[in-house]
Amino acid sequence: MMEFGRTVLVTGGSGFIGSHLVCRLVNRYPNWRIINLDMLDYCCSARSLENVEDRINYTFIRGDVCNSRLVSYIFNTIKIDIVFHLAAKTHVDSSFVCPSSFQQVNVNGTRVLLTAAHRARHSPQRFIYVSTDEVYGSSLNKVFDESSPIRPSNPYSATKAAAEYLVKSYWIKYKFPTIITRSNNIYGPRQYTEKVIPRFLSLLQVNKKCTIQGTIPKSRHFLFIDDVIEAFLMLLEKGVVGEIYNVGTSCEISIMELAKELIKMMKNVPDCELNDWLEFVPDRPQVDLCYPISSEKLQKLGWRPEVPWAEGIRQTVEWYQQNPGFWSDAADQGPISCHLENANNQ
Repeated sequence: MMEFGRTVLVTGGSGFIGSHLVCRLVNRYPNWRIINLDMLDYCCSARSLENVEDRINYTFIRGDVCNSRLVSYIFNTIKIDIVFHLAAKTHVDSSFVCPSSFQQVNVNGTRVLLTAAHRARHSPQRFIYVSTDEVYGSSLNKVFDESSPIRPSNPYSATKAAAEYLVKSYWIKYKFPTIITRSNNIYGPRQYTEKVIPRFLSLLQVNKKCTIQGTIPKSRHFLFIDDVIEAFLMLLEKGVVGEIYNVGTSCEISIMELAKELIKMMKNVPDCELNDWLEFVPDRPQVDLCYPISSEKLQKLGWRPEVPWAEGIRQTVEWYQQNPGFWSDAADQGPISCHLENANNQ
């Protein structure tokens, strides 16, 4: 039996960000054991890991991070050196419909994982919790750094903020070696179609219009998936435990301009016809206009985003063009899933 140097547990490793992280870890560290714990929810796909599923240093465990017996069993039977905790519900619109399910997965799941990791005979050397820039709330001119107060404005970001407080409490109380990341919007191949870029691309692929929520101008900072994975791996080696790191980019694009750029790339229509491919729909209950963050703290460790927008969006569009049916099975299920007993408790 092969002896591994380190063992890494990635929760949510079949999701968009998680699958890219797992693939990078498996390929970059062939003498490490990479364990993926994922329940394969609607926005995950086993196909995202086809290139590594037969690798000797990769293990998949299908299970729920909220299952305390399973999570405790993993930590009691395997010496876990590093944890990347990505398992979460992330769709803002769905969080208004079923906030209790977001509370269960994002907060309780984090509690279960922290408890098991801390109580393990061999406690992990790093526990990296992947959060979001949305915990800061919206801003038009203030750039948020890691010391900025957090003001989440929707159920999704509120649960991510609550989970952050849990993570920080384990550092404060036990000096458990946690690191928190807060990233801008991440995009790239294999992202599920509830997020804005794949949503626009999937609509255009079937000759439907891009749906723009509301009439208030909104923009987002977009970071290519490869850059955020490199940030995570740098923090694994150089990050200071107990600290928070923003993972951001200066690439800011309005949602309207994003839609028009994707229309040009997918439909090759003249500028005068771009508006014909736009449809305005009602906005969500709470609108955040922008999330500008400073990554100076992370950049001092040596990280910089390397993939320019033009190259990242080209790679992304090409992947969706070459894989039009990748999410067809999950599309029927949709992002909103709320059990009746949860609905009665909203």
